[in-house]
Amino acid sequence: MNHLVPADVPFDVRSTYISNLETITHGTGRLFLFAGDQKVEHLNADFVGEGIAIEDATPEHLFNIASKAKIGAFATQLGLISKYGSDFTSVPYIVKLNAKTDLVKISQKDPLSASWTSIDALMRFKKSSGLNIVGIGYTIYPGSENEAQMFAEAAKYVFEAHQHGLISIIWSYARGKAVQNEKDPHIVAGCAGVVACMGADFVKINAPVSDTVSSSEALKEAVSAAGRTKVICAGGGNMGAGEFLQSLHDQIHIAGCAGNATGRNIHQRPLVEAIRFCNAIYGMTVDNLSVDEAMRIYEQI
Repeated sequence: MNHLVPADVPFDVRSTYISNLETITHGTGRLFLFAGDQKVEHLNADFVGEGIAIEDATPEHLFNIASKAKIGAFATQLGLISKYGSDFTSVPYIVKLNAKTDLVKISQKDPLSASWTSIDALMRFKKSSGLNIVGIGYTIYPGSENEAQMFAEAAKYVFEAHQHGLISIIWSYARGKAVQNEKDPHIVAGCAGVVACMGADFVKINAPVSDTVSSSEALKEAVSAAGRTKVICAGGGNMGAGEFLQSLHDQIHIAGCAGNATGRNIHQRPLVEAIRFCNAIYGMTVDNLSVDEAMRIYEQI
């Protein structure tokens, strides 16, 4: 497919940028991002407990899934990639540059998620490790009293990532005492529009909730607001496979989203089931399968 290469990608790395985009979207323009950044965001609550597979207690479970299942790319922190990546060299990695825990509540202090590393350090790691680092991720919280710092860092990293031919993905969630309803369709669309102004390639948002139309219909506003920045939705908490796949189908075919970013709904399952579920999500996202066809992959019918 033809790719619109952002103007901040230098001519001599345009082929690298296109190759990275082709890698994570498999030539379709749609991204299935396996999100594995929750070990910081939610501490251990997502990895141990009732209904969570026993193997999810160790980080290696994430890498086993990413290496054995069909995905577009695997997003996680650089430290985990440095510890496990040498054993999982086939995986395309998105390095999450910032993160914070959920221990400090908004009632105490508005969120701030500052960067942990730099693009220069990341590129040194990429060169020395030989791992397939294809892009960067960064979370912003529009509405936070600290949004200015996060916006400045995110915009800087988008530009610097493009300078090296890397793909940029921004997580954008309205959070803070000033935010009355973070899933209001108008607010969600605004969060997508902020990321478009940063020039990122993809924006990850939470699906909005509307009293008058379906979530997928409400998502159309965010897709329009994002313009040439492609919208992917967070997978959210664990739900039934059929319900998840129907929701994903509607996000893509009704709202016009360009894929999904799914973590807990995958890695909380046992490895064999997680792989089947990934393959079903991939089939729907990349191969344009129907809900029934994707369910047959999950159920191995």
